[in-house]
Amino acid sequence: MSIKPGASIRTHLFLAAMIWTAVGLSLMGFGIYWAYGRLPGWLLAASIIVGSGKSFYVLDRTARKNLSRISQFKDRTCIGAVYSIRMWLLIGGMVIMGRLLRFTAIPLEYIGLLYVTVGWALLLSSRLTWQRWSNCPLS
Repeated sequence: MSIKPGASIRTHLFLAAMIWTAVGLSLMGFGIYWAYGRLPGWLLAASIIVGSGKSFYVLDRTARKNLSRISQFKDRTCIGAVYSIRMWLLIGGMVIMGRLLRFTAIPLEYIGLLYVTVGWALLLSSRLTWQRWSNCPLS
């Protein structure tokens, strides 16, 4: 008997989309809070444009690879498999880097621009997983 928390492919898709959406919104929220009113609005707009490029040219590829991997799952695959071990390590590294950035001499408003850029990229690329989830049959 296995005690792992298994889930359907549809649940894995939902969780993958929800994580990117929640993290993206959270990063954008902090970033806007730190940067808004302290920097010109065109810099925030530029960070959205750069984030769109990151989404289309980097994160979309990552999302498609993860979607391909999830589509090969059998039902009741461990919920933690929503991302590969390599991806979980990358996520952990990004969290640590984000925290360390706040202890540097870089003004918080500029860190906020980076947060908006990365947050928007995650949010925009989450659309691919949401699309796949919405087309996945209920099991």
